[in-house]
Formats: sequence, C-alpha cells, structure tokens
Amino acid sequence: MSTRIAFLKGHGTENDFVIVPDPENIIDLPPAAVAALCDRRAGIGGDGLLHVVRSAAHPEAEGMAAEAEWFMDYRNGDGSVAEMCGNGVRVFARYLQRAGHVTEGDLAVATRGGVKTVHIAKDGDVTVSMGRAVLPEGDVTVSVGERSWPARNVNMGNPHAVAFVDDLSHAGDLLSPPPFSPAAAYPDGVNVEFVVDRGPGHVALRVHERGSGETRSCGTGACAVAVAAARRDGADPTATGAPATYTVDVPGGTLVITERPDGEIEMTGPAVIVAEGEIDADWLESATSA
Repeated sequence: MSTRIAFLKGHGTENDFVIVPDPENIIDLPPAAVAALCDRRAGIGGDGLLHVVRSAAHPEAEGMAAEAEWFMDYRNGDGSVAEMCGNGVRVFARYLQRAGHVTEGDLAVATRGGVKTVHIAKDGDVTVSMGRAVLPEGDVTVSVGERSWPARNVNMGNPHAVAFVDDLSHAGDLLSPPPFSPAAAYPDGVNVEFVVDRGPGHVALRVHERGSGETRSCGTGACAVAVAAARRDGADPTATGAPATYTVDVPGGTLVITERPDGEIEMTGPAVIVAEGEIDADWLESATSA
C-alpha cells in the first residue's frame, strides 16, 4: 500500500460519505478502518463509506460485471457492511462522472442489493432506479420512550420500518436504535423512519439508519416511506396502472420518489462532491490497530 490513499467527500441531501477510489480492490478496509475514516472528530467524517471498485475485481460483484463495470462496496459509518444506500448510489455516480469514467446519461452500478440503473441529468440531478419494494406480511411495532406506533415493513434491498407519527419530535434523539417488535421481523436490525404529512403527495421524515444513527437523509428510506404512504393512501401502481409520486422532505433536502406501474421505484435528487485529498496510510493503520 502506498503511504497515501486518495479520497473524496460527497453528499446527497446531506447524507455524507467518504469516497475511496480503489478500482482493482487492493486497499484493505476492515471495519475499524472504515469507522476511523467516518469518525467526525478524529477522522474525515461521514455517514458511510463508498469503496469504488470495478465489479470484476471484487468477489461479491464479479457475477454482475457483465451488467455493471463498477461496484459500490458500501459500508455504514460503524464499519459494518450494508446492502444498499440510495443517496450513496447518486454520489457514487457523481464521482464516476467527475473521474471521467462515465458521462451524462444512463449507467449501471452493481450493489449488494443488485444492479441499479442510474441516470445523470444535464441539470445535475441524479435518478436511481431503486428496484421494487417487498412488503413482508406481519404486524411490526416501533417505540420511542413510552410511545409506540404500528409500522409498515418495507424492504428495499435493505430493511425498513415506517411509522407515521403526529410530530417528528416524537422520534426522540435517535442516537440509539428505536426498539421494535417482533424481534424476528428484523434479525439483522432495521432502518426506522418516522413520518409526518406535509400535504397531498408530500411527506417529511426523520430516520435512524442501522449502523449510522440519525442521518440527514436516507434514499432507500425515502423510497420505503413513499411506498408506505401510497399504500396507506390506497394507491398501488401495480394494480391501478398509474404511477404514484411523492415528494419526501428529509432533514438535508428533498427527494422525489416515483413508483411506476411495473413496480420499479425511481428516486431523484442532488449529488455533490465537496472535497478531495489524501489519507495518510500510517495514520489509518494506527487508527485501525488502536
């Protein structure tokens, strides 16, 4: 490993990421290294890390290499591995564009949640085809303090519990994962969204992301919320043949989510690269072994 490692910093609706380009997958990034890089006081700081690898060079993605040249090896801020990150995909695409690997238009990105189709628009927004939502059966409840709410179980390649509340302050500080039941509903933990209505087709959320705590935005969470809101409002595009679109306000901005009649969900929003630099490999090794 060289003594310095290139990195960039980016965000999508203020869901921020450390980006580590590593096309040939030669940089060792154990959980402790990722957590050190994402530390907001002692590291670079981020809700997660985007490890940019060619699909053919990564054992988890080589089977997708024929469909997508690039693999988003996404890690949560605590170093744990995650299936998908919707805001992360947009920032990942923006990095590929900045680096000259892709241009405006369509591209495919491999993730642990499958291959995602991305469109980079001339106006700067990025649209991601997020796949179809799965709505597991069974009642779920989430709690904060003495309050509890029924939640809609929505899987967007990663698990979500969506609770509609009267006031976003009822979500509490979201420093620790909100308790949920039954435990069997989410054996590997869950992202929890607390949602209020802002108007017809318009909602706002706060989210506790599994492994990261409260974040300023969650792309898969916004999609899960839009699907849950549509079903609550009696809309199912796969049944009616009419798309359902929701504007979803997150603490860091606004996302537009459309569920199409074929079940595919599209998310549109901004993606920004704010800085680039070098990581000192000696520091990273020391931080990892501490």
